[in-house]
Amino acid sequence: MNTSDIPLRLTDRKRAAVIEAAIEEFLAAGFDATSMDRIAARASVSKRTVYNHFPSKEALFAAILRQLWESSDTGAAPVYSGTHPLRAQLLQLLLKKLSLLNDEAFLSLARVAIAAGIHSPERARDMVTRMGEREEDLTVWIRAAAADGRLKTADPMFASQQLQGLVKAFAFWPQVTMGQPPLGVDEQRQVAESAADMFLARYA
Repeated sequence: MNTSDIPLRLTDRKRAAVIEAAIEEFLAAGFDATSMDRIAARASVSKRTVYNHFPSKEALFAAILRQLWESSDTGAAPVYSGTHPLRAQLLQLLLKKLSLLNDEAFLSLARVAIAAGIHSPERARDMVTRMGEREEDLTVWIRAAAADGRLKTADPMFASQQLQGLVKAFAFWPQVTMGQPPLGVDEQRQVAESAADMFLARYA
């Protein structure tokens, strides 16, 4: 055994414990009532350990949402390919996003985030900024396809937000704000295919 790996593995375990405890606290108490002290106690680590991994409660919450995205069931997002059909690539990306948007843990945390943001617009902006620190997979893909001359847009981020709006109108906002059930697999594919066709009709 390489003893140099032990501290790293211990650090990873503590970080995972902090995230798991934070999810439980946020869901149980809401954003405002959750404190770093309560998270540390639930994770059985020191408050200093929590702050060593996450400088603030907002940063911790954003990290949780990112982790849920990165671990969504459909695996790593496909990288743009200049030799494969655009529609097939886009469907892969959209189905990955839909897998996350229909995850109950993600939807529950989204409700927590929205409730917290309503009471503090500054906090909402901070959360959005932190979530955007790593450019969204759809934006990256659209930028690459545009650079390759297969999509026509001077603003890939705007185009990405349009596309996500088409998806979230069916697979996020009704579930978060009106308590509608998550979409089934067939419904997810219908939303993905329709959104992809509308997007490509405009930009391809």
